[in-house]
Amino acid sequence: MRMKNFVVLLAFSMGAGYSAAPAFAAGPSGETPMVRSFGRTSDGVEAKLYVLKNKHGLEASVTDFGATLVSLKTPDRDGKLADIVFGYDDVAHYEIGKNYFGGTIGRYANRIADGKFTLDGATYQLALNNGVNSLHGGTKGFNKVMWQAKPLSAQSVELSYTSKDGEEGYPGTLDVKVTYTLTDNNELRLDYAAYEEPGKNTVLNLTNHSYFNLTGNPQNTILQHQVTIYASRFTPTKTGEIPTGEVRPVAGTPFDFTKAKAIGAQIDVPDEQLKLGHGYDHNMVLDRANKTGLVKAATVYEPASGRSMEIYTTELGLQFYSGNNLNGSQIGKGGQPYGFRTAIALETQHYPDSVNEPAFPSTTLEAGHHYLSTTVLRFSAK
Repeated sequence: MRMKNFVVLLAFSMGAGYSAAPAFAAGPSGETPMVRSFGRTSDGVEAKLYVLKNKHGLEASVTDFGATLVSLKTPDRDGKLADIVFGYDDVAHYEIGKNYFGGTIGRYANRIADGKFTLDGATYQLALNNGVNSLHGGTKGFNKVMWQAKPLSAQSVELSYTSKDGEEGYPGTLDVKVTYTLTDNNELRLDYAAYEEPGKNTVLNLTNHSYFNLTGNPQNTILQHQVTIYASRFTPTKTGEIPTGEVRPVAGTPFDFTKAKAIGAQIDVPDEQLKLGHGYDHNMVLDRANKTGLVKAATVYEPASGRSMEIYTTELGLQFYSGNNLNGSQIGKGGQPYGFRTAIALETQHYPDSVNEPAFPSTTLEAGHHYLSTTVLRFSAK
């Protein structure tokens, strides 16, 4: 799929496939979020925390460092609020953290084999920050830079960043925006927009890297979370978790989540793909049935709390990660250690290493062209 079709697909982010009420039911535009200091970076720049609240009491906190989702408080079936995402208490810990908690990932989410790709006859070498591969934008991706914040309402904030030609080895100058909106429909909406300035084409694959634990207690594992993923195929990987180029049916494999299933039900069965990923860490190919716009990608239900999260996206894939690299050495909010498989990440994006797989949908963004993408998280409890 070439770039022109790619842009058309993403531009219909409020179209068919999603039946929610108005996209930006975010309260009076004259109001602004609560803002407080989030500490200073190592070079003395003050980071800010923007606290969005809706009329039902849901609360999302976003910092301008890395355009990062720091906290997301949602109610359980008894109405008790709890923070369901992993993160840190101040910007200093985000600056040195290595797990991408809640960050906006770019220019290129997921892995690029050998940290290398060819575009328009030129070969680009990226930082090798994941063994012999490049991961999540390189040594200093979008989650490690300061963004410019612009509050739009009490429930919405826009963050913008300009990535210069050559940054982390990527070609072309890219202007990118991420808007977080907490709607009164109990949705957290993430709208991504980017523009590649005239000069050079580039490659682009944006996502948010939040880790979720719907129990609200990071000491609990996520193995009892019931997951449905609307994907009848996935992209298997080889050593280094790089896709083989195959698109394989999930039927008859532990990757079949087309019907609700506990994450822990098959995570430790003797399966080659699970061994390579040390659990689930794979791109699920969403069943779009040629639909443009937002489609339902996944549902996560946590039976003890009753919390449920539905994910809608304009993207083509969903990286399903079961917290396999958490080991207790990551110390998060309130000094709590984050242990093995205590969080799940569901990253809406294009396929990993698409830049080196011609059969995968293109992630090329042409100079002078726009990119649009939307992901919506809808919360409820039962």
